[in-house]
Amino acid sequence: MAKVIGLGGVFFKSADPEALANWYKTHLGMPVEHWGGCAFRALDLPKGSYSVWSPFAAGSDYFHPSRHPFMFNLVVDDLEAVLAQAAAGGAEVLPGREDTEFGRFGWFIDPDGNKVELWQMSVNS
Repeated sequence: MAKVIGLGGVFFKSADPEALANWYKTHLGMPVEHWGGCAFRALDLPKGSYSVWSPFAAGSDYFHPSRHPFMFNLVVDDLEAVLAQAAAGGAEVLPGREDTEFGRFGWFIDPDGNKVELWQMSVNS
């Protein structure tokens, strides 16, 4: 049987995609390219990195306070520094951090109201 072998991208709508892409480039250092998005190369990620695909129950409040039916998860090299940069750019940094066997997690709301989960992978992930 043919099968899916990886996550090819995340695509979503924005009222002002150019401004949102520029915000991520300016405040989170994302490598936004001329076509408006960015490609994350496997060689640039921590060794053993992986992508996660996970449906949530319709009634889940995990994406709260965003009203959107999705959430982004971005791998970062320094959770607290990236959250500080997001806050400096006007994002609402959400309280609380989560430490798990997979690494550390923190969250913010971007200028479009999307909840973004930041993941600093643990060395053992």
